Amino acid sequence: MAKQLAAELGYAFVDSGAMYRAITLYFLQHHVDCHDEDQVRQALDHIKLSFAWNRESQQSDIMLNGVVVAAEIREMQVAMKVSDVAALVPVRRFAVAQQQQMGLEKGIVMDGRDVGTVVFPDAELKIFVTASIEVRTQRRYDELKLKDPNISMDEVRSNLLARDYTDSNRKEGPLRQADDAVLLDNSDMSREEQLQLVLHWARAKMGIS
Repeated sequence: MAKQLAAELGYAFVDSGAMYRAITLYFLQHHVDCHDEDQVRQALDHIKLSFAWNRESQQSDIMLNGVVVAAEIREMQVAMKVSDVAALVPVRRFAVAQQQQMGLEKGIVMDGRDVGTVVFPDAELKIFVTASIEVRTQRRYDELKLKDPNISMDEVRSNLLARDYTDSNRKEGPLRQADDAVLLDNSDMSREEQLQLVLHWARAKMGIS
């Protein structure tokens, strides 16, 4: 939805979650001990994140040190570790600083679990998107089974619940709805219905019909 909204408005799209996943991928590849703050800080000094426009998919792909890792960051091994890595204070401050730099000129749509509360607390429009755990599990399962036919619904559900708990209870940038965010439960909505609704909200903020 965030990607579609950005395209409709002619705005840039920044996937903050992809940034944390890319950092997690780097940590896994280089066997970084998340409990060793010195290792974490040294690793972050060697990470450069950017986004490259993909003409074929018509979207921006995350790049880790100059290499597109859009597929690798969606693997289950990353999904199982990303909340732990994203909870680390040095990691969050590293990513948030980059995200805020990207938003200086405005004209962007960004999604992420702390975007409306920490990254851009003064954003012109904040949308807190949610859905039932059953719907979220099915959607993520449908996404992951194409890459891993052996994955189970129970495994996906457990991973989602574990990530929700970790992200909601971390000290730095916890997952929560901003006081001024619009709540969007898309459990029973199609992608087109959702897009039209958020477009209406965005255009209302922009003063256009």
